[in-house]
Amino acid sequence: MLERKLLKDRAQVTFVLPADTPPGPVSVVGDFNGWEPGTHALEPRSDGKRAVTVALPTKTVHPFRYLAAGDYWFDEDHADGHDGTNSLLHT
Repeated sequence: MLERKLLKDRAQVTFVLPADTPPGPVSVVGDFNGWEPGTHALEPRSDGKRAVTVALPTKTVHPFRYLAAGDYWFDEDHADGHDGTNSLLHT
């Protein structure tokens, strides 16, 4: 799930997943972090889910995916689109 907050000059996007699906550590990777695993790791939050927030420029499109333990890559079901390989986020 994606949560968004538009600010004056940027968009804050929070990537949210259930606490244990998939199990183990998960990070969001995309063009906004050089596709570097672990840069934006999802952390537990008080509602029982895990999340990470990323600030991005507005009016841009960003490909991204999730990476879980065991080299398990997966997409965001609620993304703004898909390009065949990646989820797409429009800010």
